[in-house]
Amino acid sequence: QVQLVESGGGLVQPGGSLRLSCAVVGARVSVFTAGWYRQAPGKQRELVASLTPSDITNYADSVKGRFTISRDIPENTMYLQMDNLKPEDTAAYSCNAVLGEYSFWGQGTQVTVSS
Repeated sequence: QVQLVESGGGLVQPGGSLRLSCAVVGARVSVFTAGWYRQAPGKQRELVASLTPSDITNYADSVKGRFTISRDIPENTMYLQMDNLKPEDTAAYSCNAVLGEYSFWGQGTQVTVSS
């Protein structure tokens, strides 16, 4: 059974940084297309960043140049480095791992950007 365990959310001031982690249990992180999604109150869930097994990345326009998705194979973990955070980045963030017809989700973590 595959599980994704998230950590790293919290409260940060505008301009600050956070790194979200998503540990993969029960499978190798390298086989999945990894993704980070977020959902703000009253808004639809959106894809923030994705990383394919062949290392192709994709970012939402709103986070390009500020967020970086990565994975650490020995640690079996995916990451989302978030720099120069803005209040509009406030949302619940969830990691996702997709392999064929299978899709797994982390439990979600709150990121709040406020002074």
